[in-house]
Amino acid sequence: MSPTYSQPADPATLSSHTLAANLRAAIARAETQFASITPEAASQPLSPGKWSIQQTIGHLIDSCTNNHQRLIRLQLQPELHLPGYQQDDWVRLQRYDLLAWPDVLSLWLTLNRHFVHCIEHADPACFTHVWLHEGERLTLGFILVDYIGHLDHHLRQLPGYTHAA
Repeated sequence: MSPTYSQPADPATLSSHTLAANLRAAIARAETQFASITPEAASQPLSPGKWSIQQTIGHLIDSCTNNHQRLIRLQLQPELHLPGYQQDDWVRLQRYDLLAWPDVLSLWLTLNRHFVHCIEHADPACFTHVWLHEGERLTLGFILVDYIGHLDHHLRQLPGYTHAA
């Protein structure tokens, strides 16, 4: 099982509007954070053997697309068996390092803004629906809360991070 970035919450108490607002705020903070990052800085590994900023944002693109699938599919079915994804291989195979930094950033922003829209209009009654993954039963509500925590985790690793007050 991959690490979790939040504590389990009662999915019945979650609000689609609050989750969307939390993600929207994180995106706005990230957009400010990324404004000062040059293409040269974005392409440099954060430390030896680690991803660059650009590859990290590529990983967050992959996370967004995978969680978008979970959000939509778990509103259509109460229980799903879906694979996870091998994050290092996804980043390697998609070669985010060969794309222009503004394109990677634009894709991340666009996908996350769409994800906010989908979360905001999601049916909260479906937040109790379950993704069965590696012996775990993860509710859609948990997946959404954890996505925001995962995003924050990676943003903290990048230059210029400021957390909400």
